[in-house]
Amino acid sequence: MHIEQIYTGCLAQGAYYIHSGGEGIIIDPLREVQPYLDRLSRDGVTLKYIFETHFHADFVSGHLDLSAKTQAPIVFGPLANPSFPCIVAKDDQEFLVGKIRIKVLHTPGHTMESSCYLLIDEQGNPHSLFSGDTLFLGDVGRPDLAQKAIDTSQEELAGILYDSLLNKIMPLPNSVMVYPAHGAGSSCGKNMMKETMDSLGHQKEMNYALNQPTKEAFVEAVLDGLMPAPAYFPMNVSMNKKGYNSMDEVMRKALRSLGVEEFEIKAEGTEAVILDTRSPGEFAKGFIPRSINIGIDGQFAPWVGLVIADSERPILLVTAPGREVETITRLSRVGFDGVLGYLKGGIDTWISAEKEIDSVNRITASQFASELAIGESVVIDVRKENEYRGEHVEDAYNKPLDFINDWFVGMDPQQAFFMHCAGGYRSMIAASILKSRGIHHFKEIEGGFGEIAKTIVPKTDFICQSKLQKI
Repeated sequence: MHIEQIYTGCLAQGAYYIHSGGEGIIIDPLREVQPYLDRLSRDGVTLKYIFETHFHADFVSGHLDLSAKTQAPIVFGPLANPSFPCIVAKDDQEFLVGKIRIKVLHTPGHTMESSCYLLIDEQGNPHSLFSGDTLFLGDVGRPDLAQKAIDTSQEELAGILYDSLLNKIMPLPNSVMVYPAHGAGSSCGKNMMKETMDSLGHQKEMNYALNQPTKEAFVEAVLDGLMPAPAYFPMNVSMNKKGYNSMDEVMRKALRSLGVEEFEIKAEGTEAVILDTRSPGEFAKGFIPRSINIGIDGQFAPWVGLVIADSERPILLVTAPGREVETITRLSRVGFDGVLGYLKGGIDTWISAEKEIDSVNRITASQFASELAIGESVVIDVRKENEYRGEHVEDAYNKPLDFINDWFVGMDPQQAFFMHCAGGYRSMIAASILKSRGIHHFKEIEGGFGEIAKTIVPKTDFICQSKLQKI
């Protein structure tokens, strides 16, 4: 028996490759399926099933392409009703894979079709639980995503999740290893651990959600502090449920090299977003006006989904040469398939053609410290509220990047301000968005609060409600 977790850090997502006796399964595959095909070929394994724990909201799964390329059937838990052929399993149904069995545990609450898969080893013992978004390490799945689709309140869904955990998960042996679909950084939960696997016994001891005294206490604890779900989530659910274009077709259409003139014509003739995926430091020095910067070396795809939101909007890419395929792939993971092409040669060709460029006024933390006047200077902190509450620049306003499409409205374009995040990644995203909307009179701080904390700038954890951005 072989169990391999295939973890994708930028999505905080875990897929699983398991095989026994020459037969294998994949659980919750990503959209690009070649890595799974390579593993199957390497090990001489035949893919017998593709298991999905639920209709994912935060990424587009690879179940359809993988099934088409291997002929392996797709398996969902009870209550799933996709628009394509699949096996809709019964609760407690078992699937034989080589010398092991996979048992379906229907665990509604995160969504109504949500299911966990219990691996029973060669000796007939419960060995591993592939818990999807039902049980995370340190948390449980958020119960507010499916409420509109089934006309059920988040409180009712949280209660259903409590029953699932109590009746299906908690009775399992403490020795069972838990393999969740997500880890820290995912928007599918709020309190996840950085670890990506753990024993169920340890989770029973330390997971706050598993230690609530009553169902009412569980509902209150799980719903407390939930951030609004990203706008692209419903679109991903729809694609996973109804189907989507194959990855081969997406790549064929998107991987188009555009010269400067053609790129400029497309930018002016469409409503395309110019997405620049270079590092924040490189972007700040010079970029095509109105470009949006989301660096490929960060949590790229989730931020695309959050700040661009409209997956139907066409995209023109500016990347470091050689990273075009990677960028298109990572966009497709969250359903952004409308790439029109990329700038051949990257930003250097644009500059060589003497086309207009813009820049961000990026300063060091030391320069910020020398220019800041507490009580007079306006400082915008785009970190999440919990980060801001931990410690922040005295008198700073908290306006999380997550909600920039709301809070930028009404800003005075003549108002000077400083802006930072934790390390410079998110604040450069914010800077590019603000500049694309005519707001230029600001300075962005390189290294963010991590560097500011090393200076003499006054800092505090005191919370003034008027400084918190409320959306």
